Parts: sequence; structure tokens; C-alpha cells
Amino acid sequence: MTSTPHHPDLRSQLETLATEAFRPELAEIDQLPTLDITRLMNGEDAAVAAAVAERLPEIAAAIDAVAARMARGGRLVYAGAGTAGRLGVLDASECPPTFNTAPGQVVGLIAGGPDAMVTSIEGAEDSSELARADLEALALTADDTVVGVSASGRTPYAVGAVEYARSLGALTVGLACNRDSALAAAAEHGIEVVTGPELLTGSTRLKAGTAQKLVLNMLSTITMIRLGKTYGNLMVDVRASNEKLRARSRRIVALATGAADDDIERALTATDGEVKHAILVLLADVDGPTAARLLAESGGHLRAAMAAALG
Repeated sequence: MTSTPHHPDLRSQLETLATEAFRPELAEIDQLPTLDITRLMNGEDAAVAAAVAERLPEIAAAIDAVAARMARGGRLVYAGAGTAGRLGVLDASECPPTFNTAPGQVVGLIAGGPDAMVTSIEGAEDSSELARADLEALALTADDTVVGVSASGRTPYAVGAVEYARSLGALTVGLACNRDSALAAAAEHGIEVVTGPELLTGSTRLKAGTAQKLVLNMLSTITMIRLGKTYGNLMVDVRASNEKLRARSRRIVALATGAADDDIERALTATDGEVKHAILVLLADVDGPTAARLLAESGGHLRAAMAAALG
């Protein structure tokens, strides 16, 4: 069986990546007691947060740029393959219940489409054309942000997504786990969290995946804080779509206002269950429609709406 010509080139590329490096000191890890392996793995994981800490200025700059675009109505789009793509889809899917984002406001694209969440789609990650087609389907604009995610920093799908987005004037972020990556170079905001060789050679769902999850947590959460979707550290835009979230909504209103349970129920009823509106009703002593108007005029920022009501 003969290899296609690009295989030797790809092999040599991979051999230069820290995330793919072989660690001879772990060559007999399978002979160790289970507890020793857990200690080794835990020690590896402990280094990830420190690697992220080294890139906080770049992460913060990216967040401020994303928030500015989203404040103008832009979308946040993650694009990646394999584990990186799945983490983007996960982060995007958690924004509507957590922050009441509109459908399509935060999007996760994975090479190969939804089936790739649970099945390996062969060859999808190697296609920059597929990334372009996926973004064309979203009718990308200059107000949008595309975050390419790739442990290696060379995945054609992620690099292609960033290159196409940047050609349209969209904001671009490249999140990789190797230095001098093509992905970070292609993006306006390059973030390289260098996590080093994995416990299992090349298994970038481990430290690299953990680093990507930490950074994506920051990108979405802090962007939503900047957009006024929290009040202090309370999720005041939470969407109460089940009984647990309805209970959480009541608790958030209680923590924000200190009001009695009966008053909280009345405020939530008057505002159709909208937590942010209910807090404003209670703290500013306004009715539901007035709370809605004040929040609309303040761009959804509760503190600004409160100042307008009281001031």
C-alpha cells in the first residue's frame, strides 16, 4: 500500500509540534499502578491553568474586541475539527440557557457537521473549502467574530475558517496550543496556549483540550459580562426553561434584591419570568412594562437601567 505524497510532509510537520512530542519517560506508563497513573495525569492537568495564565493579555484583548462586535449585533462563531470543534459546539450550545442569547447569536461549527459530534468524519478537518462553505451558509458579515480552534494550530478547517472570515472583514481569533502556529498567524487575535507534550503521545483531547475549554469559557462568559448579561456574578439573563432553572431564577432575584418570596413571585409574574426585569421591578419600584422599557433603552444593562430609574 503506497502513501499519498502529502503524508511524509504531514508526518514531518507533526514531529515538530510540542503537542505531538513523544515522552520516553512515560514509555512504561501502562505498567504502573492505577493510582500512580492518576497522580501523573493530575499533575499534567495542574499545569494547564498556568499555561492559560501566560496568555491572559491576549485573551482579554480578544474578549474586548468580540464584545464590541456583538454589541453591534454581531455573532460569535467557533470553528474547529474533532475535539476542538466539539468544545466550540459545547460552549455555543450552553449560551442560550445561561445568558438567554438569541438563536444563532453564538454558533459552533465542527468539520463534518453535526454527525461529527459523535462520529469521526474522515477528511473533514483537512478541508479549508468546507470551512468556507459552512461560513457562507451563515452569511457572515463584518460584525461577526470567527474563532478558529485547533490544538496543532495547523488544521486546514480552522485556518481556512479564519482566513475566509478575515477576508470579509469579520473579527478573527485563532486559538492554538503550539507556538508559531499558522492559525494564530492567520487571525487578528492569536492566542497560543502552549500545553506541551501529552501524557499519551498526540492525544490532544487531554491537556490541549482542557486549555481550549478554559479559554472558550473565558471568551463566552466574559463577553457576556461585558454585554450586561450578568449583574455582579449573578446570571440575570438565565432562561428558565425547566424547574431547576425556575428555582434558580427565584434564587437569583432573592440574592440580588433581598426581597420576600411573595414579592419575588409577584415580580416574576409581572415580568413573565424575566429575572433581570423582576430585579428592576423590585429595586427601582417600577411596573413590568416600565422595567422592560428601561432595559431596552439601556441595551439590556441592568445597572444602567437602575440608574435611569432612580436618577
